[in-house]
Amino acid sequence: MESLIALVNKIQRACTALGDHGEGSSLPTLWDSLPAIAVVGGQSSGKSSVLESVVGKDFLPRGAGIVTRRPLVLQLHRIDEGKEYAEFMHLPKKKFTDFAAVRQEISDETDRETGRSSKVISTVPIHLSIFSPNVVNLTLVDLPGLTKVAVDGQPESIVQDIENMVRSFIEKPNCIILAISPANQDLATSDAIKISREVDPKGDRTFGVLTKIDLMDQGTNAVDILEGRGYKLRYPWVGVVNRSQADINKSVDMIAARRRERDYFQTSPEYRHLTERMGSEYLGKMLSKHLEVVIKSRIPGLQSLITKTISELETELSRLGKPVAADAGGKLYMIMEICRAFDQTFKEHLDGTRSGGEKINSVFDNQFPAAIKRLQFDKHLSMDNVRKLITEADGYQPHLIAPEQGYRRLIESCLVSIRGPAEAAVDAVHSILKDLIHKSMGETSELKQYPTLRVEVSGAAVDSLDRMRDESRKATLLLVDMESGYLTVEFFRKLPQDSEKGGNPTHSIFDRYNDAYLRRIGSNVLSYVNMVCAGLRNSIPKSIVYCQVREAKRSLLDIFFTELGQKEVTIKIY
Repeated sequence: MESLIALVNKIQRACTALGDHGEGSSLPTLWDSLPAIAVVGGQSSGKSSVLESVVGKDFLPRGAGIVTRRPLVLQLHRIDEGKEYAEFMHLPKKKFTDFAAVRQEISDETDRETGRSSKVISTVPIHLSIFSPNVVNLTLVDLPGLTKVAVDGQPESIVQDIENMVRSFIEKPNCIILAISPANQDLATSDAIKISREVDPKGDRTFGVLTKIDLMDQGTNAVDILEGRGYKLRYPWVGVVNRSQADINKSVDMIAARRRERDYFQTSPEYRHLTERMGSEYLGKMLSKHLEVVIKSRIPGLQSLITKTISELETELSRLGKPVAADAGGKLYMIMEICRAFDQTFKEHLDGTRSGGEKINSVFDNQFPAAIKRLQFDKHLSMDNVRKLITEADGYQPHLIAPEQGYRRLIESCLVSIRGPAEAAVDAVHSILKDLIHKSMGETSELKQYPTLRVEVSGAAVDSLDRMRDESRKATLLLVDMESGYLTVEFFRKLPQDSEKGGNPTHSIFDRYNDAYLRRIGSNVLSYVNMVCAGLRNSIPKSIVYCQVREAKRSLLDIFFTELGQKEVTIKIY
């Protein structure tokens, strides 16, 4: 039967290692369904001494006030032979053979969670396993001692916080309550009995332990309580005699302390008839046997729950995918395959197999042309602005035949405004491509198994898009600048001359600044700009597709692959 408790201990350790506090899983339910013993008592009730007596080792931190500030899940494993040692769940590869070091690690791990100078508590448990030929198979949960008032440095809520934590453990129907009460205090004031009665009114799950029997006032004894007359429980009370503070200071070992405890009950006239069911050795064996009985009664339900949990875990493993290769070459191949799957999904969005790529076409057909229409070139070519630019362009020498420099300035002032819509089109396509990256990430099931790899690939893909956007912006703006830098002469040669329009070429040169003349210049410039815009509406999308869309399809992860090969797969994927 000892192997049955050891099996439950292993299941509990497996639940903890797999993340027993996660949501949406049967693991928390399985953990709660496994029987365990919670040690409950007020501060300075002797809880720590009882635990150490059961284990037979001095390993718990001691001191004034609240020393236990986190739950300690203590699993005892009986081994046939060999040196006894301890292991912490948060240090799985380290074996402690020095139990003074175990005490220090409990203290240090508590400080890591709650702060060294803090007196607050934490519900995050510390998991400790002790392997020894001198223990019985048992799982005990040491909880912070109940208190009635907050002392300096503690939050006002500490009293309620500790009670809530204790209740969260002992309210579970499969929890066995070990209620520790000092014999030298009135049992009616016992914190452990009070809270145990509230969650287990019939006493079906409660074991009473009476400590400090040897410290009772002379002429008094605890026989009525131990025989069940003072406060009756379903199970008999157990009395223990812990080491005194002087014994602790002198480092009296547990073997000697147990022998002294046994001698006390055997030689005491009041308790001699109860010797067989007194002492920490009896307490440990009794709890172990009771735990066996509880586990036996729970086997059908536990078996069903374990089967359900195994099924859920197998489903989860199937969803997560294949295991990771151990060698560098295998990892590199696996990463490349995952990246190719992502890249293929991304291309399918662009090519129309999946949705999303059509948004790019919408930029070219709607957003970009609409932005050009909103430029309102007629405001640039108002009568006053035309006169101003023509006059400024002439300088001290008025134009002789046609105001060529004026034309250039008017055209340039219009064309420079096209840079805004052109850049906006580049950015709009960039934003769409980024959205498709994130969408493809979510649709690549292999990446869900490796969140760190997902972040790395996403970052590399976005970096590539950023570089492509910068190149596209340069190329697109270059198209606009080229139109400003070299005008199409044939357009102006085909314009009708003054004489063809019935004008009088003999008019004074200054008559050419009249409104009709300036209006015709503005009209000519607007026609030319509209012609250029019509051309840019075709060439700018081509430039954007070539520099961004085509490059994204062709070389989205090229730099990532190059860097990956140089790193020799040192990248973390989990």
